[in-house]
Amino acid sequence: MTARHRGVFVWGDRVQLTDEKGRHSTLSLVAGGELHSHRGVLKHEDIVGKSEGSLVTNSRGTVYLAFRPLLTDFAMSMPRGAAIVYPKDAAQIVTFGDIFPGATVVEAGVGSGALSLALLRAVGDSGTLVSFERREEFAEIASANIAAFFGEAPRNHRIVVGDLVESLPTQFEAGSVDRVVLDMLAPWECIDVVGTALVAGGVLVCYIATVTQMSRTVEAIRHHGGFTDCDSFETMVRGWHVEGLAVRPDHRMVAHTGFLVTARRLTDGVVPPKARRSKPEFDDADIESWTPGAVGDREASPKKLRRAARDAAALAEISRREAE
Repeated sequence: MTARHRGVFVWGDRVQLTDEKGRHSTLSLVAGGELHSHRGVLKHEDIVGKSEGSLVTNSRGTVYLAFRPLLTDFAMSMPRGAAIVYPKDAAQIVTFGDIFPGATVVEAGVGSGALSLALLRAVGDSGTLVSFERREEFAEIASANIAAFFGEAPRNHRIVVGDLVESLPTQFEAGSVDRVVLDMLAPWECIDVVGTALVAGGVLVCYIATVTQMSRTVEAIRHHGGFTDCDSFETMVRGWHVEGLAVRPDHRMVAHTGFLVTARRLTDGVVPPKARRSKPEFDDADIESWTPGAVGDREASPKKLRRAARDAAALAEISRREAE
């Protein structure tokens, strides 16, 4: 992975500019490039050679603070085909999923690639991430976003277009995957195949949007019988305003974005002590509550997907061209 994280700005770097009102503009440095706004023009060449944390001034005297965007900055501003996993949840997934350097990790689905970036950072150059995605247009957007962030397509990452239940057994032998992260509408459909792929002691993490999805996923994990330590939780982040003695919670906060369900793979044939009983069956009302429409599954329009794919591909091409 070749993304630069230190040193002076060079051609091809991503730069986040912040004005005096805290507004952000993000750009890739290209020869002859300019940032135009109603407040003046800033030439890219005026940024090249400066160190991070420097001030740059445009043609009308507007001053910007220049930094390389953090992973969270990039993830929140990159082109999207599908909703992203927010940084607060990605951090929890990496931590509670125990994603470690050198791990073999499976992810499904890839969406726009935000979670993939965090997972690739965590596994390092010695680890492997394989992302499964049913929709080819989402895979295209995610692939371009990942290449744009790292400057090239990481050699230890590949995207498999297809259904996880059908494709996972063709990609991995039984007991060869360290961690599995599921970000999909119906993760309960994948528990059996995931249980086969995971090594004993491996961790399953499910990112889930609604209470009804969480309910069925947890019941499916318990019903499988090969997992233990099944936990469910959500993360809320509230900032604070701190200015002298004027200290108070912010009026706005990033509250519910999704639930996380984690579980640990047992050795085959082991029954954990004090195992909870799973619900043996589901009635019609349960099934109706778990349909795509009931849980709020929303389709991105083809126009939005085409625009996101173009934007992501353009970012990736700039990073690739300037890295050569």
